[in-house]
Amino acid sequence: MDYTVTAKQILERLGGEKNIVSVTHCMTRLRFVLKDEKDVSDEQIKAIPGVVGIMKKGGQYQIIIGNEVSKCYNEFLKLGNFSDQEGKSSTSAKRGNPFSIILDAIAGSMSPVIPAIIGAGMIQVLNIILGWFFSADNPTMQLLSVIGNTAFYFLPVLVAFSAGRKFGANPFLVTAVVAILIHPNFISLTGAEGGTNFLGIPVTNFDYSSSIIPAILTAWVMSYIERLIERITPSFTKNFLKPMLIILISTPVAFLLLGPLGSFIGNGLAAVLVFIQSHVSILAYIIMAAAMPFIVMTGMHWAFIPVVFAALETPAGESLMLPAMLISNLAQGAACLAVAFKSKNGGLKQIAASSGVSALFAGVTEPGLYGVTMPLKRPLAAVCIAGGITGLIAGILNVSASSFASPSLLALPIFVSAERSNNFVMAVICAVISIVLSFVLTWLIGFKDPETAVGSGGAPADKAGTPANKTLPDSAVTIGAPVAGKTVPLEQVNDETFSTGVLGKGVAIIPTEGKVYAPFDGKVETVPDTHHALGLLSNSGVELLIHVGLETVSLNGKHFTVHVKEGQPIHQGDLLLEFDLTAIAAEGFDTVTPVIITNADDYAEIIPVIDKTVSPKEPVIQAK
Repeated sequence: MDYTVTAKQILERLGGEKNIVSVTHCMTRLRFVLKDEKDVSDEQIKAIPGVVGIMKKGGQYQIIIGNEVSKCYNEFLKLGNFSDQEGKSSTSAKRGNPFSIILDAIAGSMSPVIPAIIGAGMIQVLNIILGWFFSADNPTMQLLSVIGNTAFYFLPVLVAFSAGRKFGANPFLVTAVVAILIHPNFISLTGAEGGTNFLGIPVTNFDYSSSIIPAILTAWVMSYIERLIERITPSFTKNFLKPMLIILISTPVAFLLLGPLGSFIGNGLAAVLVFIQSHVSILAYIIMAAAMPFIVMTGMHWAFIPVVFAALETPAGESLMLPAMLISNLAQGAACLAVAFKSKNGGLKQIAASSGVSALFAGVTEPGLYGVTMPLKRPLAAVCIAGGITGLIAGILNVSASSFASPSLLALPIFVSAERSNNFVMAVICAVISIVLSFVLTWLIGFKDPETAVGSGGAPADKAGTPANKTLPDSAVTIGAPVAGKTVPLEQVNDETFSTGVLGKGVAIIPTEGKVYAPFDGKVETVPDTHHALGLLSNSGVELLIHVGLETVSLNGKHFTVHVKEGQPIHQGDLLLEFDLTAIAAEGFDTVTPVIITNADDYAEIIPVIDKTVSPKEPVIQAK
């Protein structure tokens, strides 16, 4: 394939260099952010030689190339001066429902910050527990308090950097501007008697510590200011004049307009929550607790963080998301444990047990959701029913959180309240009810156990694959499982690039361990800089793509450790890649791992083994 021609045709049909804000690539796709998509013909793009398909997602126009995407990308870069910033996605490039765009912007800005605030929140929990035994005047306790509070106090700075990347503004300049809002001298000037002014305009006094919305608004507006300054400054002055003008213009806009506006919105959210707590709190508890698994599926639970922090600033605390998450997380963990105890399938028992512990004690439910309750269906129904019932009880008891952490058994002290001495006890009661209800309902409702199905007459073959109990014939080329987990049909993957088979045929695995092993003897063909995927070639000629998670390219290598390099020979069972499964899931990414034979056309038939819990090297694909 001559990717010189392919790249030229792509550039021409996308509207030329002037229509391209940025371009980057992952393991299989060119990812464009375009100024205007309306004049781009999808059919013309698909007709280009070397283009497998297209996909529009997250404000990106994605052109699917396949394993040789890096060659096409390199040829494309020769045709112009393109930015490769992943976050360079202006709002003008986005389309869709305004509400979904706002939620995506908030979630995208908050997700990278979540580990920091969860870690700080757990330190606050530790401080609460130690406070039962040690005086608050103890120097160690005082320092622990500082450690636990710092991430929250400087939360605007953390969000500013993340939002800067999200909106395509220089994250360091955004951080510098937002940091001014919590600078001690700025606080003293605006808080002084009579206040202060800038060019005769009064500067409103607000406490911006722990605030989120002003930082996100500032990053969004600065993305436009930066583009304006880029156009008007001469090239020889850009190194010094451009950043100076950006800060000089953006800072007054931030403290005169965006900061007060963001605080007003935050106060409005708090008022809405107070109204909900006063009038429809019980219904809100029920709905949120029952629907939480589906909110987690979308990754939108982190988009509610501004609401959570607005509520935590009120005397009543937060009584919407955190109690609902506590109830749902514990219900998810209990359902997984019920599956672990009841299942006769050794692999499923292992997955369910580890997922249950993760949900109960760490508040991380994605492994259990994607690996156990959602595939088995009935346990997920038990989780929702238990969540709704417990939500009703929590609403009656008016349970609320006083500080932030990922709700779990270990984080129960976030429900200790200085205003309501019995709030913690009520939270514990709800936790116990949620666990017991979910466990019992899962046990009674039951589920289709893979091993039980085999023992009762054999599992019926799925139309897309081989029965879990069927042994692959020796005559076929056999691909071993690169990761441990539960196999599911590729068609169920929530990404059309994989589910429609445009890249090839294979299977998807919901991983239970963050390790990728060599599925056969061969060599490593491709290792992207982001380390989220691998391209392998077997000695028998199978070209295999292993893609850890969906959209994980945006992590830019975070949570991934690669142990091989391109061209390196491999033997079945070699450790190729490690990834932090819990951290990736906590950031809102789907961890399902497609395993695809990209040269499937070279074979008459590709048969995946589906609906089975597998260990590394255990056969999962047959190629004839």
